[in-house]
Amino acid sequence: MISVLAGALFLAYANGANDNFKGVATLYGSGTASYRCALALATLATLLGSLASLLLAPALLAVFSGKGLVPDALLQAPSFSLAVGLGAAVTVLLATWLGFPVSTTHALTGALVGAGALAGPVHLEHLFSAFLLPLLLSPFMATGLSTGLYSLLRALRRGFGVEEDTCVCVGQPHLVPVMERRGTGAPQHSLSLVPTLEIAPVSTCRVRYGNAVLGLEAPALANATHYLSASLVCFARSLNDTPKIAALLLMGAGASVSSPGAAIAGIAACMAAGGLLSARRVARRMAKDITALNAGQGLAANLVASALVLGTSPLGMPVSTTHVSCGALFGIGLATGEGRWRTIAAILMAWVTTLPVAAALAALIYSLNSIN
Repeated sequence: MISVLAGALFLAYANGANDNFKGVATLYGSGTASYRCALALATLATLLGSLASLLLAPALLAVFSGKGLVPDALLQAPSFSLAVGLGAAVTVLLATWLGFPVSTTHALTGALVGAGALAGPVHLEHLFSAFLLPLLLSPFMATGLSTGLYSLLRALRRGFGVEEDTCVCVGQPHLVPVMERRGTGAPQHSLSLVPTLEIAPVSTCRVRYGNAVLGLEAPALANATHYLSASLVCFARSLNDTPKIAALLLMGAGASVSSPGAAIAGIAACMAAGGLLSARRVARRMAKDITALNAGQGLAANLVASALVLGTSPLGMPVSTTHVSCGALFGIGLATGEGRWRTIAAILMAWVTTLPVAAALAALIYSLNSIN
């Protein structure tokens, strides 16, 4: 039972390391917030979402208990829960170390299938309808919705007469010759450091908006809504993910855990620790490498991601916040023409391999445990 508990908390740490920063990646990528400020906001919103999940998303506890996917007798075996938890955790931590944002939902699904295939029959029809279908559809929905929403917001911005400000940057100072007269003597040549001014290219200039909308300053309005939308994504992610890991813990060690509330509290703490200590590589990949962002583009992506995750959690649909958040960023890159498609292709490849890697690891751990 102690091993099951440790495995579930290990998975929660891995989830936090890979997932906590995803909601605030647009804040960091657009230059709206520093890495530390964005991380602090992500941690707070994640904790609130985890605690709220006990009341708002009970259906996910039932979905990820494994009922209907594998025989009920298998769900009570601690060795099965341990294999599922460790298989998913190692997969997610490996992706985090490599800097790829992957889906804990996907890893859990793969681990359930891998360990279940060795221990008993897996009901494939339930696997497709309850697990794989939402995972496959959600990134396409996010990409399409974010492309459409950003195009709409851009048209509204222009309709209100809010224009982008030009960025003028102070360049590196250069040594230039100057003539100096000292006292009554003849002028003397000397070298002096003189800064240069230049118009920065779009790729390096943080775009800001001028003018006002409905009496409010456009930059302040954009930043406030951007922070709010980022908080909603983090809240929605933990609301969606915490019950999945709690279900694993309750499945294998239910008799040792006093209540779902105790399980969720422990998972929330480990998620927060994972994000605080191990999120930097994934943060860099999502914030800087997928597409160039400004505050308006980040806002559009976050609104789509939070709406999809918050809308599906009460229905018990295990969509991946990773797929939704990244899909929304893909849509922004598509709308602006600034998507970095080599990075996007690498992320998609990581998604494809997540499920089989988790399945293989969970099957290996289960078989080794059975031998012992």
